[in-house]
Parts: sequence; C-alpha cells; structure tokens
Amino acid sequence: MKATFKSYAAILFAELCWGFSFIWTQQLAGEQQIPVFVLIFCRMVISAVAMAVISLAARSSLRIRREDIKLFLLLAFFEPFLYFIGETFGIKTTASPTLSALIIAIIPVVTMFGDMLFYKTRITAIAKLGVLMTVPGAVLMVIEKNSGASVYWWGIALLFLAVFSSCGYSITARKLVDRYSALTINTWQFFLGSVFFLPCFLLTKGDFPVATLFRAPAVGPLLCLAILCSCGAFTCYIYAMKRIGITRACIFSAMIPIVSATASYFMGIETFSWTQILGISIVIAGVILAQKSEQKLDTLCQNRG
Repeated sequence: MKATFKSYAAILFAELCWGFSFIWTQQLAGEQQIPVFVLIFCRMVISAVAMAVISLAARSSLRIRREDIKLFLLLAFFEPFLYFIGETFGIKTTASPTLSALIIAIIPVVTMFGDMLFYKTRITAIAKLGVLMTVPGAVLMVIEKNSGASVYWWGIALLFLAVFSSCGYSITARKLVDRYSALTINTWQFFLGSVFFLPCFLLTKGDFPVATLFRAPAVGPLLCLAILCSCGAFTCYIYAMKRIGITRACIFSAMIPIVSATASYFMGIETFSWTQILGISIVIAGVILAQKSEQKLDTLCQNRG
C-alpha cells in the first residue's frame, strides 16, 4: 500500500510539472522575449548535465553500441530537436499555455496510430472512439476570438509538429528500450539534443546577453523547466511506471491540460468561454478513452514538456 501511494504521488508530481511547463515556457519565450533557441539550448545543456549526474548516481551505464548510434541520433533529432522547436515556438505564437498543453496531450493517441502503422499493433474499438472524440474537442478549442489570425494557426501547426515529432521519437525508442535503461536513453537524448541546437543557438543568439537567463526573473522558470520538467518529472514518471504499469501511468497525461488551464486561469494569463471548456472536456475524455487500449503502450508516453 505504501509503495502504491508513493507511485501515485510520483506520477501526480510529474504531471503537475509538465502542466506548468507550458506556463514557464510562455513566461520566458513570450513575456520576457528570450530568443527561443537560446532558451532551448540552455535548457538542454542543464538537462543533459543533470541527467548525467542522475545516471551516474544510479549507476546506470552510459555506454551505447556502435550499431545503435544512428538510432540515438534519429531519436534526438525527433526529440528534443524537432519537438522543442514545435512546442516552444508554438507556445510563443499562440500565447496560450492551455491550448498548447491540450494539443500536446494528443501525443499518446497519435503515437498509437504510428505504432499500428510501423509495428502492426492492433487498436481496440474504445481506443479508436477516444481518438475520434479528440477531433471535435480540438476544433472547439481553436475556433475562438484569435483563431482568425494566420499567426495563430501557424502556432497550432508548430504544436502539431511537436506532436508528430514525439510520435517519431516513440517509434524509434521502441527499438532501444529493451537494450538500454530509460536514464541512459534520456541522458544521450539531451546531450545529442544540445549538439543539434548548438548551431541554432550560435546563429540566432545575436547580441542577446545569455547571462540574463541566469538572473531574476528568468532563472527560476529556466531551472524549473530543466530540472523539474526534464529531469525530476521524468524520474518520477519512470518510478511510477515500473510499479503501476505504463498503461495506468499514461492515463494521467490527461491531467496536463487541466493543470495548465487551472494555473493559467488563477494566474490571470487567460480566460475561457464555455465553448473552450467543452472542448477541453471532450479532448480529455477522448485521450483517456484512447489510452484504455488493452495493448501494451510501452513506448507511447516517454516524453513531455
């Protein structure tokens, strides 16, 4: 009973962090106008160092086979490289942490289709019903007062880039999860991600003083993103996943838009119409149903904010 309580406490902490990640990203990239690639690169470097320390402390081997190098490169290209470009630019463009979290919450159902396409995994009828439910819910969320602006739709397109990038990550990760620990995979993921983002960082940094990222008010959200969302939350997720199973742990991803919406409302970042609330409810219900599949979802929910 005690172990079960710890597992659920861990998964709730992880989802809470991932829910707030969209708000912290909006504060840095949107409100403080920190260049996106500067923000992502610094987050990747901090995350890579932190994951390496965690891996060494847990005595997790960081050695990888030569024949798997291409897979690790492809893995890091999908996520964090493409994923964080889509997510961060998407959050900045839409200026809506809740909408961003809602779209990102569709990742498990999109990955189900990728799993079915590439690995011939069967999807149950209830899972298909959940997928279909997310479509009208997402439409209700985006047909609001700002939806006529082309930049708004460009932000949504970027968020869907993040969704499909995560799907590509999961499909690639499925070939590695039996050979390496999650800590090893993610340590290399963030390290290679830092390498991928380095040219973008150097080309777009311009005259921006990077040192300001490590001063108030930016340092708090940055450390929260790197340590809590990229390292602490993932560690808690793995802890819970091993004890309550990936399927039950994955269901909790539906909490991410709830956390973002609630926090955004009380922080005065955005308000919601009844149409948007209905859309949120439909998408969350669809995501939960879609994850009720009897198939094993071992590779579906390895990533978040």
